[in-house]
Amino acid sequence: MQINLFNHSTPDVSDTVKNRLPLALLALRIGIFIVMFVWTLDKFVNPAHGMKVFEYFYGVGGLSEIIIYGVGIAQLVLVIAFVAGLAKRFTYGLIFLMHGGSTLASFPLYIDAFNNLLFFAAWPMWAACFALYLLRDADTLLSVGKP
Repeated sequence: MQINLFNHSTPDVSDTVKNRLPLALLALRIGIFIVMFVWTLDKFVNPAHGMKVFEYFYGVGGLSEIIIYGVGIAQLVLVIAFVAGLAKRFTYGLIFLMHGGSTLASFPLYIDAFNNLLFFAAWPMWAACFALYLLRDADTLLSVGKP
């Protein structure tokens, strides 16, 4: 028995999902791309910051600007392929793993939560990366790659 309080027809769930899911996935892909693209640009605009991030969060010190630029170039290729929807299993998976690594590397900052509130935004983004990876075959809107 279905109770409809507002007396209007409820669309078939499968039709709703079929019509709206590609747009929702495109929105996730673009939102994730924006964050990853800015992180990438930071390596070119402020390589010293990239060096500090690698040292502080990943324990990899002594990197040169050239290494940071190289990481930035590799990341730029990845995020462009990602936003284009190319090689989804690979690019969506790498984005998920990269963001997961940075989220988990920041773990000590979560202990002092109220002095590091912005770091908590990483968790819903990581969940969005996971959802997009799981639903990658349905992400077809403005996607160059195969469904």
